[in-house]
Amino acid sequence: MPRLSATFRTDLTSVPAFFTWLVPKTGNHLPATLLHDGLIHPPGDPTYVSTESHVVRRVEADRVLRDAMADAGTALVRRWLVWSAVTTVTMLDGGGTGWTKSRAWYHRLVAALTVVLILALGVLATLDLFDIRIPFNPTQLWMGDRTWFVEIVNGLSAAIAIPLLLARLFWGKDLWIAGAVVGVSLSVLLHVTVAVLAITGLYQLVERFTRSVPRAAAVLACVGMPAALVWFVVTVIVTR
Repeated sequence: MPRLSATFRTDLTSVPAFFTWLVPKTGNHLPATLLHDGLIHPPGDPTYVSTESHVVRRVEADRVLRDAMADAGTALVRRWLVWSAVTTVTMLDGGGTGWTKSRAWYHRLVAALTVVLILALGVLATLDLFDIRIPFNPTQLWMGDRTWFVEIVNGLSAAIAIPLLLARLFWGKDLWIAGAVVGVSLSVLLHVTVAVLAITGLYQLVERFTRSVPRAAAVLACVGMPAALVWFVVTVIVTR
């Protein structure tokens, strides 16, 4: 139980909306996430102290989350994925960890730069896959002018190997597994995530538009569906 139960608040499993297809907000992992929320406190009261006066710092609370998910029957991949994501947030925040200021900044920079580097390499590798040449593209070392199948296999290999290497070298002996899981997941699921983001953004744009203009949904339906039908006929049947 949280120390201040009267003011305790939770958002269930803290997962962005566009990632709920991968990790839903509810499920057999929910009791563990509620326990974790009870162990994490706001600034000024960052730790949980047990009845035996044992101080639970934020990194330890993250491990409690992982072990509690296992006890609740959460599948192996999901619980390590959730723990790794939560640990990365802890590194970026740095609060409630008991780390020195220099160590907190080190972990913050390592986590942030890892994410930025993986995203940048993913974009560059995608450009190389579609033969869009730009100067000083390091992904050409493993992509290059090869067949599309070889480029995809090489790109997937790099998406696994590079995050593993970064995590092992810079994340530290206690947190490198979290860095590896987050890095590999981000690399492998980059294009899926971008697609989901695009669809989510389009949906929210249409929803806001229809709220501001009540008849917009009917107009869009009346115009959009015939337009899609005409496009299908022209491109698939007429130009065949």
